[in-house]
Amino acid sequence: MLGLLFHAWERRLASVTKDRVVRPFEWGLDWISPNGHEPLPPEERLRRWVDEVMRETEAFFHAPTTREYQFDEADPERLRRGEAGTLRFPTALTTPHPSNNVVVARWFPARGEPPVGSLAGTAARRSGRAVLVLPQWNADVEGHVGLSRLLARLGVSALRLSLPYHDERMPPELARADYIVSSNIARTVQVCRQAVLDARRAIAWLAMQGYERIGILGTSLGSCLAMLTTAHEPLIRAQALNHVSPWFADVVWRGLSTRHVREGLNGHIDLERLRDLWRPISPFSYLERVRAARTLLVYARYDLSFPVDLSRMLVAEFRRRQIQHEVSVLPCGHYSTGLTPFKYMDGYVLARFLRRNL
Repeated sequence: MLGLLFHAWERRLASVTKDRVVRPFEWGLDWISPNGHEPLPPEERLRRWVDEVMRETEAFFHAPTTREYQFDEADPERLRRGEAGTLRFPTALTTPHPSNNVVVARWFPARGEPPVGSLAGTAARRSGRAVLVLPQWNADVEGHVGLSRLLARLGVSALRLSLPYHDERMPPELARADYIVSSNIARTVQVCRQAVLDARRAIAWLAMQGYERIGILGTSLGSCLAMLTTAHEPLIRAQALNHVSPWFADVVWRGLSTRHVREGLNGHIDLERLRDLWRPISPFSYLERVRAARTLLVYARYDLSFPVDLSRMLVAEFRRRQIQHEVSVLPCGHYSTGLTPFKYMDGYVLARFLRRNL
């Protein structure tokens, strides 16, 4: 009975959004390089590209170093609320949309931290803790800002990253962040890759500030991107993954939040083929690469967007492989996680884990 009530509530919450667009199916070959292949059918060409990517994911997710970091101090009101300023830097993967090619991150330092860039700060921060925060798909500009402030109040500095095609990075033709998850197969892979490269450059900035105990927190789509980042970024000590699945394709195919994406896929590809083509952005592909990090897996008991059997499958795989992890199950659904009182439960679980493990 409780499950039925939560599922009905989740459907009502999902129906509030009226601007979802069913976009046409595309293989997205313009988002990959020809690599000298002879002419092939689009799906076969894309599969060969994916096979090449999976042979060397270190190269695929490599983010060249940059020194082009710009930090703008916050206005007095934001300073009063715990936000020190905004970090901007160029993305490592240039896209056709200029606004998306500048990464934006908001900085919430723990109390007593020296100013960014100060010489005294670099030495003082070496014993401090910092977390990169990746919000959920279609998070607005304030998404996870409250969680970042909570982390800072608990002594863990937080850098809140705007995902590709979100808030300031969204081109004018979009009302939602459709280009990071869509029925364009190769573009979805490449834009999720861009998010990982952005995260690695953000972590490099934290290291430049003197932080040595660095963690990452991701929610929903952000949790998938966080795990991909952890799998390729040795500086990460702990990852808190909020709403989880082993497979990217299965969430899109079955989830409540992605029904409009599924409509665009219908009739063009089946789940098995989609799962194969989206291997580069699926957590299952990288389980053995996250052994060194402490991991928290969080899922919601009545989730319709990240179906619960998928979350439990990932937990079981961590357990089977004996990868160190903790599990927390929220007594709510996906959308209701962001509502009172569940958002406080979730925030407490995430912040407590990171504070304890960094």
